[in-house]
Amino acid sequence: MSIVEKNMIKLNQSFTDKDEAIRYCGQVLLKAGCIDSGYIDAMIERNNSLSVYMGNFIAIPHGTDEAKTLVKKTGITIVQVPHGVEFGTADDSKIATVLFGIAGVGNEHLDLIQKIAVFCADVDNVVKLADAQSEAEIMSYFNI
Repeated sequence: MSIVEKNMIKLNQSFTDKDEAIRYCGQVLLKAGCIDSGYIDAMIERNNSLSVYMGNFIAIPHGTDEAKTLVKKTGITIVQVPHGVEFGTADDSKIATVLFGIAGVGNEHLDLIQKIAVFCADVDNVVKLADAQSEAEIMSYFNI
């Protein structure tokens, strides 16, 4: 997964809610030239229709299928949220400590989601990401 770039890894972030967290991921993708700005609203829309929380303390914000035309190039941002951000409800807490904001050309996002899911299926790997002290350390986990 060499698509992980140092400038797209953000350490020690905090957010008041999931929408702010998702928009932040979108802004990183936008600044990197991966998406047009409209994709960010599609990321919020996607989470509203089907949660981007994946379990094991991770969330994978991404846009709707209709927003694929707004993706300029495939990219991924990894955002560390040490205090977590709530993706669930008052009755069903779903705390995410690591966010993977993704945008994929064509069906490339499916490959990204699969690679992230396989890596994060082991909660120890999520802990490594959440505790990482540098961008280089996070990158090393995806250049195995």
